[in-house]
Amino acid sequence: TLLYAFLHMRPNLKYFDKMRCLRKRSAVSFLGVLVICLLFMNLYIEDGYVLEGDKQLIRETATHQLNPERYVHTFKDLSNFSGSINISYRYLAGTPLPRKRYLTIGLSSVKRKKGNYLLETIKSIFEQSSYEELKEIAVVVQLADFDSAWCEGMVQDISQKFAHHIIAGRLIVIHVPEEYYPVLDGLKRNYNDPEDRVKFRSKQNVDYAFLLNFCANLSDYYVMLEDDVRCSKNFLTAVKKVITSREGSYWVTLEFSKLGYIGKLYHSHDLPRLAHFLLMFYQEMPCDWLLIHFRGLLAQKEVIRFKPSLFQHMGYYSSYKGAENKLKDDDFEEESFDIPDNPPANLHTNMNVFENYEASKAYSSIDEYFWGKAPSTGDFYGIVFEKPIKISKIKVVTGTEDRQNDILHHGALEVGEKIVGSKKGRQCTTYLRLGEFKNGNFEITDVEHKVLFDINCMRILVTKSQKEWLIIRSISVWTSQTPNQ
Repeated sequence: TLLYAFLHMRPNLKYFDKMRCLRKRSAVSFLGVLVICLLFMNLYIEDGYVLEGDKQLIRETATHQLNPERYVHTFKDLSNFSGSINISYRYLAGTPLPRKRYLTIGLSSVKRKKGNYLLETIKSIFEQSSYEELKEIAVVVQLADFDSAWCEGMVQDISQKFAHHIIAGRLIVIHVPEEYYPVLDGLKRNYNDPEDRVKFRSKQNVDYAFLLNFCANLSDYYVMLEDDVRCSKNFLTAVKKVITSREGSYWVTLEFSKLGYIGKLYHSHDLPRLAHFLLMFYQEMPCDWLLIHFRGLLAQKEVIRFKPSLFQHMGYYSSYKGAENKLKDDDFEEESFDIPDNPPANLHTNMNVFENYEASKAYSSIDEYFWGKAPSTGDFYGIVFEKPIKISKIKVVTGTEDRQNDILHHGALEVGEKIVGSKKGRQCTTYLRLGEFKNGNFEITDVEHKVLFDINCMRILVTKSQKEWLIIRSISVWTSQTPNQ
């Protein structure tokens, strides 16, 4: 199983150490060399390190099809991978942090054939943060290229432009020597990728694994950015607000961008396991696919993404061969302090749901929506929060650009208290109407000043039957302070 292979990762890492030591020793017996060679063959020849019965699972992984539910309970409790990977880092700029921070921002960068955006990315991180926010962040830049001249040039540029941040202990530049890397040639060509593409994405997985390993104890939380990213104003404050709103609920990854490996947030205590995971399956698939499997193995089935996005891809040329990369996140906003946090909740409706456009998709952060057949008077869409909350703002949008008539023509929004029922059938007994929908939309601010109770429920109520179907495209909830429990 994947779990079996993962549990046997530590011998693999010991092998990397042995290889490093081997290079430094001139007198090694022939028998010792033979043992090492056999170990190498056992680890890296096509699936040789897993049992025969487990090869099917590795093939599933290689085709981006993995069933995480098989491993959830044991994987969550793994203690073998809470420790760090045994490698040495070179500090190219900065020194170890004197104190633990709230958030570490990790960047890994290599030499590009066209363009270089790293300096602009670092500049954006610092310029978009207030003085108070800067006290709570650490930025770790990993120069992951084996070209020492390029690394030296980049360190010089970074040190000149951001000297005060380095002195203040909020910027560190590191490098991992090539000798610590596993084999990067002759890897499996999954997805028919050319060899150089496989080598590029496999090395990138190892780069990220080493970066995560370094950052594991620097802060409470960690966010990964790419080296060609622009940040929104006061992004840290928005991130903190979201984390606070989800206090008490389980999550592995929170996403603040829908692109690649940009804006993915983790608990720092999960970084060692993620580092081991990326290192073990470094040749199987791109890192953003591996991250999906990691999240699933730790029992977070759904994407938890917040809009507007806090980070935007700004690079025009990819770090792979200088190819064009014009991807942009259309949910990005430069001034996105007003990000909804949509606290954890159970969703339900008595409407006739069309196909798989179920209720959860209207409250979700992914680009999907709820779609119900023509609703009647008294039909509702209900939200039951996991714990009582204070709400500052609510916004509901119905219909889409291509189905502009599938809106809620006559409806109201209500909030409720005094919850009753079992976990699956919970509902509120008392509701307060906050207002009516206009042109299919609803928005209200200062809710905490208009509602005197802690809110347990919220519902969209159909007040008049309609022939048109109903699309609820998005439901956004902004919370204020956490109420007394």
